[in-house]
Amino acid sequence: MWKINLRVLVLALGTMLFYTAIAHVIPQLESDVPAALALGADASPEALAAAGERLYNGAGGCTACHGLGTRAPNLLTDYNGQGPIGARCGSRKPGMDCKAYLHESLTAPGAYVVAAFENIMPDMRRQLTDDQIWALIAFLQSQGGEVTVTAADLKQAAGAAAPAAAAGPAMSTTMEPVALLKEKGCTGCHQLDGAGPVIGPPFDHIGRRLQRDFIRRSILTPNADTAKGFEKFAGAMPTTFGSQLSAAQLEAIVTFLAERR
Repeated sequence: MWKINLRVLVLALGTMLFYTAIAHVIPQLESDVPAALALGADASPEALAAAGERLYNGAGGCTACHGLGTRAPNLLTDYNGQGPIGARCGSRKPGMDCKAYLHESLTAPGAYVVAAFENIMPDMRRQLTDDQIWALIAFLQSQGGEVTVTAADLKQAAGAAAPAAAAGPAMSTTMEPVALLKEKGCTGCHQLDGAGPVIGPPFDHIGRRLQRDFIRRSILTPNADTAKGFEKFAGAMPTTFGSQLSAAQLEAIVTFLAERR
């Protein structure tokens, strides 16, 4: 009898060690997490724009779409003779000034979609705090225009959502993989069920081509490898998904993709 009990104990310990090892293989801290801003009440427009530039080129993930000019307009260069975004934002939407237009574009991107582009941009409040959004707006305004964002915008945003400010943007709780792929903007680059652009490897039949571990690593550290035939888009995929997805959500997506054969 003691031999059976010993085997059960060994099996239980082995199972615990196995899942502990799996938990360490799925780190949620490897991604480039948008850093909290440390700007005071007297922050200058230059300081706000500088903070926004760091977000734009880094954790904000903006260059994944706007740096290519294929999925969304390039914001830092001329577009159709209208100049960079700071020069054209004030005349983009009738009756809306530059600051209001940029804020709407980041928080309600489906309200106005530039002709010839698809409505694939997510609500940036899902991954950025209000002050980070205002810093991004300041940076975009500085590209050919006047920065009208001030520290008062940050103070107002903080006052409107003071209880939740420390926690940052709320993480989605859905576990449905297709909903997650759409919510995080993945289908803006990866074709699913034959629909969408092929800027990254298609999700269709991806389970035939890639193993689960490779799919997981490609989500958490997308710049570790570049799929053959997609070299010109190297570095375009955001590195923030480890902070935007819970471990369970990540595994739901990995399982879904691995089973697409």
